[in-house]
Amino acid sequence: MDTVRSLLQPLTHSLPAPIRDIGIGLLGDDCYQALVLDVDETNVECIKLAVSKGLGVGIVGASAIVKVPQILNLVRSRSAAGVSFLSYLLETTSYLVSLAYNVRNGFPFSTYGETAFILVQNVVITLLVLHYSGRGAVAALLTAVLTAAGTALFSHPGSTGLGALGVSAEQLGYFQAGAGALGVASKIPQILAILQEGGTGQLSAFTVFNYLLGSLSRIFTTLQEVDDKLILYSFVAGFALNLVLAAQMVYYWKPATPAAKKPKSKGKGVSSTGSAPSTPSKGKGKGKKSSKK
Repeated sequence: MDTVRSLLQPLTHSLPAPIRDIGIGLLGDDCYQALVLDVDETNVECIKLAVSKGLGVGIVGASAIVKVPQILNLVRSRSAAGVSFLSYLLETTSYLVSLAYNVRNGFPFSTYGETAFILVQNVVITLLVLHYSGRGAVAALLTAVLTAAGTALFSHPGSTGLGALGVSAEQLGYFQAGAGALGVASKIPQILAILQEGGTGQLSAFTVFNYLLGSLSRIFTTLQEVDDKLILYSFVAGFALNLVLAAQMVYYWKPATPAAKKPKSKGKGVSSTGSAPSTPSKGKGKGKKSSKK
């Protein structure tokens, strides 16, 4: 290891300032010194932190597109079959509260950043489901309600305008407890919809399996970086139900099978057995002259 360290240290000590600043911002001064500058592979706590940060950044990056396949499925098919409106409504509400809770508590962005990206995509999906279900007026009303709720959640009491409805930190804590329950409950309508329809319809497998991996990774990052049981328990419960959804995707998976081809006739008047139908012999039974003896 000493040989590897001697080879790496000239590189790690000459990193460009922007990269060095990002590393310090993610790992902190102590762990950056231990892992990057000293190349100390024995510092287990810093290694765990680095793994957690790496997973967090990966989750946040993937979340920017995690529901794009679902959006494309809806737009392409112009149908909301198999997609539960109630499920997305509950999840959107949960994510809105959780985003406000994390921002106002000053938690590291790498531990919740995907919430912001998924929230935006959820709003789009929810509105599309309403649109393709012929409920455009409800979609407009929902947009107004979410805007007002978001303003109130991100505002402190005593703000002006819509922010006058701002909630206190204590109230937001209660809302977060409820949001965790909503996030878990949001999976149940989707699970039931799949059971009732006997298939996954327009539900995206890419989205379901990415959710499963993301929720599992979030359990680890929360344990490492966020000392908040409310958030941890919500991720554990969410992982369990995401596992059920993933199992349903596998169980109801229907690979495309080519349609059976009908046998083609080889010629005019050929029967299904492949032989030509028999025709009466010319003159048989009619006008037949007996031979003279």
